Amino acid sequence: MSKPKLTPMLEQYLRIKEEYPDALLFYRMGDFYELFFEDAEKASRELQIALTSRNPHADHPVPMCGVPHHAKNEYLKQLLEKGFKIAICDQVEDPKEAKGLVKREVTRVLTPGTVVEDLVHDQGENQFLAALFLDDQSGGGLAWADCTTGEWTGLVSRDPDVLWQWVGKVAPRELLLPRDCRIPAGQGQMTARVTHVPIAGYFDPKGAQDRVLRAQQVASLDVLDLADKPLLVRCCGAIVAYLTQTQKQDLTCLAPFSPLHLSGQVMLDEVTERNLELFTRMDGRKGKGTLLHVMDQTMTPMGKRLLGKRLHQPFKDLAPIEANQEVVRLFFNDPELTDKVRAALDTVYDVERLSTRIYLNRCTPKDFVALRQSLSRFPRLQELLQEVAQPPRLLKKVLAGWDNLEALGELLQRALLDNPNHLITEGGLFKQGFDAQLDELIELTEHGEATLTRLRDKEQQENHLSKLKLGFNRVFGYYFELSKASKEPVPEHFIRRQTLVNSERYITQELKELEEKLLSAAQKRKSREYDLFTRLREQVAAMRDRFMAMAGILAQIDYWQGLGHAARRWSWVAPRLHTGLELSIKGGRHPVVEAVQGSASYIPNDLHMGEDGKVLLVTGPNMAGKSTVLRQTALIMIMAQMGSLVPAEQAYLGLCDRIFSRVGASDNLAQGQSTFMVEMSETARILRQAGKRSLIILDEIGRGTSTFDGLSLAWAVVEELARRQGGIRTLFATHYHELTGLEGDIDQVRNLNIAVKEWKGEIIFLRRLVPGPADRSYGIEVARLAGVPMPVVQRAREILEQLEKSSKRQHGQAVREMVTREPLLPGLAGTQADDAPHAPQSPDLHPIVRELQNMDIDGLTPLEALTILSKWKQHVHNR
Repeated sequence: MSKPKLTPMLEQYLRIKEEYPDALLFYRMGDFYELFFEDAEKASRELQIALTSRNPHADHPVPMCGVPHHAKNEYLKQLLEKGFKIAICDQVEDPKEAKGLVKREVTRVLTPGTVVEDLVHDQGENQFLAALFLDDQSGGGLAWADCTTGEWTGLVSRDPDVLWQWVGKVAPRELLLPRDCRIPAGQGQMTARVTHVPIAGYFDPKGAQDRVLRAQQVASLDVLDLADKPLLVRCCGAIVAYLTQTQKQDLTCLAPFSPLHLSGQVMLDEVTERNLELFTRMDGRKGKGTLLHVMDQTMTPMGKRLLGKRLHQPFKDLAPIEANQEVVRLFFNDPELTDKVRAALDTVYDVERLSTRIYLNRCTPKDFVALRQSLSRFPRLQELLQEVAQPPRLLKKVLAGWDNLEALGELLQRALLDNPNHLITEGGLFKQGFDAQLDELIELTEHGEATLTRLRDKEQQENHLSKLKLGFNRVFGYYFELSKASKEPVPEHFIRRQTLVNSERYITQELKELEEKLLSAAQKRKSREYDLFTRLREQVAAMRDRFMAMAGILAQIDYWQGLGHAARRWSWVAPRLHTGLELSIKGGRHPVVEAVQGSASYIPNDLHMGEDGKVLLVTGPNMAGKSTVLRQTALIMIMAQMGSLVPAEQAYLGLCDRIFSRVGASDNLAQGQSTFMVEMSETARILRQAGKRSLIILDEIGRGTSTFDGLSLAWAVVEELARRQGGIRTLFATHYHELTGLEGDIDQVRNLNIAVKEWKGEIIFLRRLVPGPADRSYGIEVARLAGVPMPVVQRAREILEQLEKSSKRQHGQAVREMVTREPLLPGLAGTQADDAPHAPQSPDLHPIVRELQNMDIDGLTPLEALTILSKWKQHVHNR
């Protein structure tokens, strides 16, 4: 089959496409961006737009589709959300001046992790591009950067699992990996776009170091605390290389790199964040039903991002917690101040991202208007905060660094229209009075006819030409016309251009000059406004550091007022924090459940952990609220260590350095992991990593396997947590009532239960946490409440009764058979015993056999049986 003959334009398209094989190429043609061949087929399918063809009647028609250039952002947004990479190919020379085919180049490459415009990111969320590099000998490094704000950081670890945990925690939009690096099975649910790149040019040590130094404009890695972190340098170098490739310019917009220091923050792994529903619900959705949704009363995107960062990384040390809590309490106690600050912040836009777009020249005129609006609120905010009589020390620090950028605000106020044109090449951007040359051009373009009329009137008055008319034709443009019947003399500066039957037509030098100005004014105005806009952008870009400093200050103020406002809305209190291990909560509430149900429907609970008990076993039926109590304790600790007030009547809290949560049932079948395997993996992680200052939340350990296996595992886990380092603070919810017998036998173990009341055959969930174990599980009653048909419920009750009786008989019979048929212990021979409950005793019988014959097997608890076996084992050992 012969190959299709391609036009020069399609040949140019394919040459450019060869350089970006993994991207959809948006190729500018006039007022449209066109896509061809396979790109067109993909785009038409994903965007649901018509797929046509170029040369449809030819032997080899070329598939094509396109979108209008002025509406491209909406289409780009859809493709980026689906994870596509997009290359924007623009015309880089004026078609009017081009000789032959217009020159085109790729001016931008858009990916989910590198786009600067408001196309994919939530304004209140970070948009991270991450890079991970692993070394078999030294461990690995992970770096992540938000190119919309310039923030970037990273860490190193000898354990690859730790780095992959951080990938899940950071949740980047895009992850860079070396080509030979594969994602482990446990990361199968990762939502980031994974981009494999060659080591050379991205992760190579020397090249990475040079790129980082150049991007950060420093001479040594010591300045960035990277000199002793070569693997992290390789990750940073990959990020810089990728951003340079996609942005098509040198990267100097990134903030000074600072490695992540874990010593000052509480560690929350991604499993804990998911189980506690900090950012997403268990179904993976954001918004209502998450702690972030309840706590987020911020007014700006900067404040919301800081809130998210603090929720990811609460403070570990007492000093910063108390300093932040002091400012939050100020806003909590002064609702009038809070309301005024909120009103001022309400019209502040995303200063961080606006200044970054301006710096990278990815801005529109409306970005400057938003920046101007934001600057106009700075003085009001400063005034409100300066009126605080006794400002907390952190607030004093903020005010000391305040910068209103008055000169720039005044410049933007004088320069820009309130509603400028979206396109910087079409004019309509600047106010009159800002630039004299532009004013003249505006006058000509908007009032050209009036200017011509004034010139005619001037000629009439100065030369006494009352019958003088003004006209226009395409042959020689504007002209003056005088009737032949007119007796007025023709001025000397009038130049005759045309003679008609009844009149003469003239031009003047001034008229022709004005005509030339009118005809070129529109284009000159566009060009002048473009030049002025470019100059203004450069002025604003030069002040980016000042903008970023003020953005950080605004974020802090918004963070504090938001927490104060939320605390007043939900009646939270200031906790007392200390460096000990005691944890005491009076009237504690789950902030998310309370927000959904309403405070009137929520029953608070008390909880105490101390030297008398750090491992609390919580029993009670399903639906009673065990998981709620567990989660609320962890959430209260997290909120407290963010500097927030907490949902309780009183709280006396010993600081945590790590919080672990193993809650609920989930599987990872795609990677061959069952529910029980996931449960055990998470439990193993907790047991390996938990320390003295940890807080552990465990729910239903061992429920995914057989009863004896599960009970044994749960029992061993409780023992380990109670034994290690004098007891690790743990809330352990379980249905294994056998575990409640550990209280009194194992130090640090205490029983609690969620109270239930039976009334007229019904069960009533009291939602109250009380001391002691639950009497039974009420599982069948819960099934009935859930809507299981009554015949099934009744049959289940009958089966349960039979199983309980059978279990007791079989348990006793099994023990008797073991005693009579097999030697149990060294020196102990089996004896023949009848089925009588108390066989006749013989003086020749071993004391253990005699004890067995007198034992009430049916009434023996598992804990009592284990105690007896331990005593027998010790007896034999002593012999």
